[in-house]
Amino acid sequence: MAEANETRVAVYIDFDNVVISQYDHEHGRGSFIKEKARTALGDTAGKLEEATVDIGAILDYASSFGALAITRAYADWAAPANTRYQKQLINRAVDLVQLFNTSGTKNGADIRLAIDVVEDLFRIEDISHVVIVAGDSDYIPLAQRARRMGRVVVGIGVEGSTSSAFKNACDEFSYYEQVAQLNVVEAPAAEPEVAPKKTARRASAEASVTAADPQREARTVLQRAMEARKNDDVDGWVVASALKQQIKRLDAGFDEKKLGFKSFTDFIKANASLVELQEDGQNRRVRLRSRD
Repeated sequence: MAEANETRVAVYIDFDNVVISQYDHEHGRGSFIKEKARTALGDTAGKLEEATVDIGAILDYASSFGALAITRAYADWAAPANTRYQKQLINRAVDLVQLFNTSGTKNGADIRLAIDVVEDLFRIEDISHVVIVAGDSDYIPLAQRARRMGRVVVGIGVEGSTSSAFKNACDEFSYYEQVAQLNVVEAPAAEPEVAPKKTARRASAEASVTAADPQREARTVLQRAMEARKNDDVDGWVVASALKQQIKRLDAGFDEKKLGFKSFTDFIKANASLVELQEDGQNRRVRLRSRD
């Protein structure tokens, strides 16, 4: 449950836009349409895999602004290029909005998404941040309207496919590549048998095949939370209470006591190889240990 004074975030993903943009970013401008990648047939299946969008990275980044109150993704979910994402989106409690492709190229996501955003902001007054995952200049009026309504607008777009005017219309903007990089999880130094780096998406896929290890999973969530909040302070320090709140956003079932720790501080101390703890009376701060 969100704290009474916690900021609340609404996330809207023009999923077709992101999938197409990421494919073009990896394989050349216009490749998605030219190669008919929407069907995921032949060589395009492998090329779509190479251009996979890390949903977890986007949602983790959005949660750094506050509790996720709304998460919606707009696309033609019958299209094979999008179908493969359905399970992981549903697992992250993302509401899938079906849009039928009537013109062969455009699915009308910008209109439906914009209507939903404005309606939600009038209906849910405590939404403080609006995250728009797209890059189309069609979203400029929406960003401007949300800002006039007193909301902070955060944009996420793929480099090379994002309108500079849309970036300027947002209060904050990040390229998807930067956001995805935040979600790179490093293997613990004390466990050399684990691959040196893996994305949270890949880690979660492997976890479904191997036996669950609560301690390892908690450590992974701890690092993801630290990566999401490390810009809170110029030196990378995060207030312990804010860190725990972020962990709960990423994993609502997290409970240090179920892991065998008397307190959150004990949990942090048990992961001293990953993070360092600074204590000053009742004030506690945490930051990632340098890997240098």
